[in-house]
Amino acid sequence: MKAAVYYETGGPEVFRYEEMPDPVCAPRTIVARVEAVSIEGGDVLHRAGGEMAGRPHIVGYQCAGTIIEAGEGVTERHVGQRVVITVPYGSHAEKVMVGARGSWLVPDGMDIRTAACIPIPFGTADDCLFEFGRLQAGESVLIQGGGGGVGLAAIQLAKRAGATVLATASSDEKLERLHAFGMDTGINYRERELVPAVQEATGGRGVDLVVDPVGTTLQGSLACLAYRGRCITVGNMGRSDRRLDVSNLARGNQTLTGVFLGAEMQGERVQQLIARHIADVAAGKLEVVIDRTFPLSAAAAAHAYIESRSAFGRVLLIP
Repeated sequence: MKAAVYYETGGPEVFRYEEMPDPVCAPRTIVARVEAVSIEGGDVLHRAGGEMAGRPHIVGYQCAGTIIEAGEGVTERHVGQRVVITVPYGSHAEKVMVGARGSWLVPDGMDIRTAACIPIPFGTADDCLFEFGRLQAGESVLIQGGGGGVGLAAIQLAKRAGATVLATASSDEKLERLHAFGMDTGINYRERELVPAVQEATGGRGVDLVVDPVGTTLQGSLACLAYRGRCITVGNMGRSDRRLDVSNLARGNQTLTGVFLGAEMQGERVQQLIARHIADVAAGKLEVVIDRTFPLSAAAAAHAYIESRSAFGRVLLIP
């Protein structure tokens, strides 16, 4: 099979498009022919400086395709089914092997590219908002990086739950588009200071919850909290290595919580949660936004495009 691989971490230019051995179908696993790869934030971070399983390394958390092999002991999946898959690494390839429990069936009629974008962004957004963020109807939430995959999912889910939704983005054009997904107030972080803008939008109160997948914005996110406000940090797309000052949290009885969906993926709660999101997207109750697609051979260009912060929604690789 062909795969986008690298021998050392670094910028997008480390990618090579090479022939790799086909994955071996072990007991209780499936092998799928990959038809669409959704590039996740963690993929970009791992390529830039994360751990490598070996040399060469195939990065990537999430993809979708058709099962071509089912191993001994697999009863819930069979050859020919379309599935969306999450893996620790390996999605940037023509084929992928995964435990059967790491896959979800793609409903009939759903575009395989759409399916490839659902589990991690929507599962992460849901956990940030509700499982750990405890968002309730009538509360306010600030979504940092509203035009990203987690951001777009979080805006839709928060609005559906009856929250007032604020979001940040890098341009007025992106903010204008976010209104259609449920955003009430948009903040162009390149033109306005975050904290005064949030204070103005909330009458000086601050927000009940912040979901921050960016990292470099986290100090400002904490400053936007209302009394008893909660801040969720999830990922670090901005690659922040700055020390965080949390000394003011106690004054407002505020909390900062880190969320990592991967630690919950094998539990039945998240399995069912992702299945519900897939069904809701299929029914038109939630929307996946695909910005651009690149051929798998152009993984370097796709990662560079994501790092330019030009994307609105998901960027996909097509083998």
